[in-house]
Amino acid sequence: MKETPIKKEIVDGLVAELGIKDFAKATIREVKQVAAKAEKASGVEFIKMEMGIPGLPAAQVGVDAQVKALQEGIAHSYPDIQGAPVLKQEASRFVKAFIGVDVAPECCVPVCGSMQGTFASFLTCSQADKKKDTVLFIDPGFPVQKMQLQVQGVKYETFDVYDFRGEKLAPKLESYLSKGKICAIVYSNPNNPAWICLNEDELKSIGTLATKYDTIVMEDLAYFAMDFRKNLSVPFQPPYQPTVGRYTDNYILLISGSKAFSYAGERIGVTCISDKLFHRHYPDLAARYEGLPFGPVFSTRMLYALSSGTSHSAQFAMAAMLKAATDGTYDFRKEVSVYGERAHKLKDIFCRYGFHIVYDKDLDEPVADGFYFTIGYKGMTSGELAKELMYYGVSAICLITTGSHQEGLRVCTSFIEDHQYAQLEERMKIWKINHES
Repeated sequence: MKETPIKKEIVDGLVAELGIKDFAKATIREVKQVAAKAEKASGVEFIKMEMGIPGLPAAQVGVDAQVKALQEGIAHSYPDIQGAPVLKQEASRFVKAFIGVDVAPECCVPVCGSMQGTFASFLTCSQADKKKDTVLFIDPGFPVQKMQLQVQGVKYETFDVYDFRGEKLAPKLESYLSKGKICAIVYSNPNNPAWICLNEDELKSIGTLATKYDTIVMEDLAYFAMDFRKNLSVPFQPPYQPTVGRYTDNYILLISGSKAFSYAGERIGVTCISDKLFHRHYPDLAARYEGLPFGPVFSTRMLYALSSGTSHSAQFAMAAMLKAATDGTYDFRKEVSVYGERAHKLKDIFCRYGFHIVYDKDLDEPVADGFYFTIGYKGMTSGELAKELMYYGVSAICLITTGSHQEGLRVCTSFIEDHQYAQLEERMKIWKINHES
């Protein structure tokens, strides 16, 4: 056995100190805490892959617009709960330009990041029909969305899509929807953490069943257009970002400024509700909220109660970024393509030293390189792998925390520095000696 970069005693002591009983279930912030403390105690730099935080500068076009709005005095006035007209207009144009569907400006509502968008959407969907009290997750997915439902006291069900791609997806979905309890279906596309991308056929299955069973689809587009296998960056020209919006009227699109524009700190996003759903009257919502239809309940009740609007100046930043992208003067995809390049290099290193990609295929095509990818190691559980990699100064979270049933880890590429590829290579050489000798 060759000595590991971080002494085992340091990591084990910190895990015990933080009271982590099962490392497989350690949260992102617990993993981050262990890594930070182990780095300090050992003096050895960690290769941090646990946090899904943008690692690029914020889009300058957004910064300039926000500064200008602040300098012109926007901070003194409350934003309209429905959103600044300029942002609503640009969100509608952006959806048409890059997704290829029509959503009226009225139905595009700014939110304090997609996190608030999902929270308010969950509230509205779960109250729309008293008979439908359960949310269905197509997992793996973003763990905090389940925490939001826990906070709200709303039930949820989940299944791992790993074994249900292609033609297997519709029967699996219908097995849940046919019970009549599902108010909303949630997934991310590209997927956090697997980076799989549901294709048009799969989305058609979801949309068809959503219409059949009168269920709302919440499509989380946090990693908008980041399937780097296709050129999705030309406005108003196919190929477009795949969407369920082509196959049902029961949809909510959650568009975030955090990853595509690296604007995470200002907590800005747009929730785009289909025109038909926005204006739809649900008897249970109408009885509870003075006869209001779905869209106004979402904005004038849920969002108003949560934050009474979204940061005024950040709305002007988001509007400027969406406008520049739609006008073709700002290629946001080019800016974030570095994540795909990093993933390609990291995957190559891990795979050369005996690791494998867990979610490795989109049906018959290799999964895209992007913001996240997944790794496993033969004979090791998620918890064992995550904890042991800590001894090598590598931190990542277990797939079990994302709703996956597979053994392995989620790796995030956002904070990787150029010098760390060589570091990872050296550490994985030691890993191989210790695991194959």
